[in-house]
Amino acid sequence: MQGMFLSVSQLSIHYPGAPQAAVDSVSFGLAAGDIGVLIGPSGCGKTTLLRAVAGLERASGGSISLGGETVSSAQHHLPAEARRIGMVFQDYALFPHLTVERNVGFGLRHLGSAARQARVREVLALVGLDGMQARFPHELSGGQQQRVALARALAPSPRLLLLDEPFSNLDVDLRERLAHEIRGILKAAGATALFVTHDQLEAFAIGDVIGVMHQGHLHQWDDAYALYHRPATRFVAEFIGHGVFAPAQILLQEQEVVVNTPLGPLQDVEECPLPTAYDAGLCDVLLRADDIVHDDDSPVKARIVRKAFRGSEFLYTLRLATGETVMTHVPSHHNHAIGEWIGIRVAVDHVVTFERGAGAAAPPAPAAPRAHA
Repeated sequence: MQGMFLSVSQLSIHYPGAPQAAVDSVSFGLAAGDIGVLIGPSGCGKTTLLRAVAGLERASGGSISLGGETVSSAQHHLPAEARRIGMVFQDYALFPHLTVERNVGFGLRHLGSAARQARVREVLALVGLDGMQARFPHELSGGQQQRVALARALAPSPRLLLLDEPFSNLDVDLRERLAHEIRGILKAAGATALFVTHDQLEAFAIGDVIGVMHQGHLHQWDDAYALYHRPATRFVAEFIGHGVFAPAQILLQEQEVVVNTPLGPLQDVEECPLPTAYDAGLCDVLLRADDIVHDDDSPVKARIVRKAFRGSEFLYTLRLATGETVMTHVPSHHNHAIGEWIGIRVAVDHVVTFERGAGAAAPPAPAAPRAHA
C-alpha cells in the first residue's frame, strides 16, 4: 500500500486452541493525518487488531508497517514501547492520585521541568482544558476526563494514536458531540489515529475512513457514504444504517429494467443490476429506512409494529400485508400509534441487490448505469 503511513497486509492472529482466527487475512492502509475507524459487533476482532497495531498482540501471519518500517510479522515483533504509539482506553486509565498536570506529563519525564510544563500547557490548550492543571480526575466530568486521557496520549507526540472505545462509558447524548470535538482536536494536532467503536454515529462523526469487521474479516474499508450506499457485502449492508432485505425480481420490460418488490415496482432508477445477474432475476433488494416514504395517498399500506422516537423523527418498523418488514423515518409530528396502518411508497435512487438468502460475505451484483433505456 504505497504512500500509506500505517499499512496492514494480510494480517492474521490465531490464539492457541481457538477454532478460528481472531483476525483473518486483514489488509488496509491509513494515510498520515487521517483518522481510521474499526467498527463491528462484539467479538469481531476489531480490538484484537488494534492491540496488534499497538504491539500488544503478536502476528501469526502477514505484517504491520509504520512509516515504511515493518513492526510486526510472523518473524519480527517490535515491542510496544518501541513503536512510539499513544493509546487512549475506554476506562481512561488516569492516575486518581495525580493532578491533571502530572497525569498529562507522565510520559514526558525525559524532558526538563520547564519544557515538560510548557508541553502540558500546550496539549491541555489543544483539548480545551488549559487552566485545569491542578485539578484531580475526580473533580472532572466524564468528558473532561476523556480529554485529559487524550492530552496525555498526545503529549509525547506519538507517530500514531490508538483509541479503544473511548466514549463507551459516557452518556449516549455526549458521545456523538465528543466524537466531533475529538476529531477537531486530532486534526488540529495533525495526528494519525486508529479508533475502535461499536457505535455507528461515533464512527461517522470521527472517521475519514471506516472499516467494517465481522468474524475476524475486514469486509470493507471505505468512507461512510460508500459503506451506506455501496456496501461491499451483505453483512455491511445489514450492519450499517437501518434497513431490511426484501424479496425482489429484476425484469426487462420494453427495454427498461424494472425491479418488482412487495412495495411495487422500482423504475427509472439511476443504477440497477441487469436481470441476468441472478437466476430468473430473483434476488433480495436492500431497502433503507430513507428509501421508504410515508405517503397517505399511496395504495401500499403497512402496519406499525414498532416505533422509536428520535426527537425530530420516528423510526417506524412496519409490516406489509404480505408479511415483509420494512423501516422508515417519519417526521415526529406524524405520531401514529402501534397497530395503525399507514400509506408508504418506495423511493430508491440506486438499487443494491444480493443473491437470495446469501451469506454475510456475499457481494452485491454489479450495477449497470442508467437502468432505463
